[in-house]
Amino acid sequence: MSTLSIQTAPNISSSMAPTFLLVGMPGLSAIPTWWTIPLITVYFLCALGNGTILWIIALEPTLHHPVYVFLFLLSVSDIGLATALTPTLLGLALADAHIIPASACLLQMFFVHVFSVMESSVLLAMALDRTLAICLPLHYPALIGNGVVIKIGLAIAFRCLGLHLPLPFLLAHMPYCHPQVLTHSYCLHPDVARLACPGAWGAIYSLFVVLSVMGLDPLLIFLSYGLIGRVLQGLGSSEERWKAGQTCAVHLCAVLLFYVPMILLAIVDRLRLPIPQAAHTLLSYVHFLLPPLINPILYSVKMKEIRERIFKRLQPRKVGCAQ
Repeated sequence: MSTLSIQTAPNISSSMAPTFLLVGMPGLSAIPTWWTIPLITVYFLCALGNGTILWIIALEPTLHHPVYVFLFLLSVSDIGLATALTPTLLGLALADAHIIPASACLLQMFFVHVFSVMESSVLLAMALDRTLAICLPLHYPALIGNGVVIKIGLAIAFRCLGLHLPLPFLLAHMPYCHPQVLTHSYCLHPDVARLACPGAWGAIYSLFVVLSVMGLDPLLIFLSYGLIGRVLQGLGSSEERWKAGQTCAVHLCAVLLFYVPMILLAIVDRLRLPIPQAAHTLLSYVHFLLPPLINPILYSVKMKEIRERIFKRLQPRKVGCAQ
């Protein structure tokens, strides 16, 4: 591709160039419309599934409890993440558009990471909720009330915005010593920061943001499951253990869906493992698009209250005949 070869030529600059170059799925540039249909289908299913969860929880007063409030926030982060990624993915699929303006790249980067951190923070809050419910069942209603849930929601919002609001401005004014060619089909701040000159403190702040969230959250989540596992071992009957474990199964699946591809992608990027570019790109799609697609299905199937209210809302209402 001629545009690609021109843009990847060495270009040492003291400031950010007006455009970045995105990497699409190798082998599909000649037939970009081939993967448009599955991409649009995945986004439609993400929006439909998470929109249904949001609709049910918002309209059902009986679901206005901490576990469902956290599920509501999880669906917001899922649909926001899928929406933030879609413009560049559709641009690549429909028009093979690899070039993106720097301003649009920084804006996409901001929203992708805000919703990613929101999802990670909500998964951590859900793990805390499950830990208190199983380890301290008698004190749970007093520990996790509506006031506490509101404070947790505000803390999540402050964490997302406070950590990431400075990044676009820092990255826009950093010195760059590498060609501005990204390794993904969308803009991520570690990907942009690695193009900066050595010692740029904006890149150091970017690394701090990644480690403070994506390194700390999974560690705390798995520590919480260690506490839950100890409590489950102490329960008298296998039936009680099964019942308590079922309340954590769907959340644990959501955690694995979000973190396992992310960890694999980080290992591949940091160690520069020699895997095909197509596999690397596909893994990045799985990391960002699989949780928004699968989470609504998991929670709708596994949580009886959500499933029953979906069926109830979808049933046609009976209209009485006038006498």
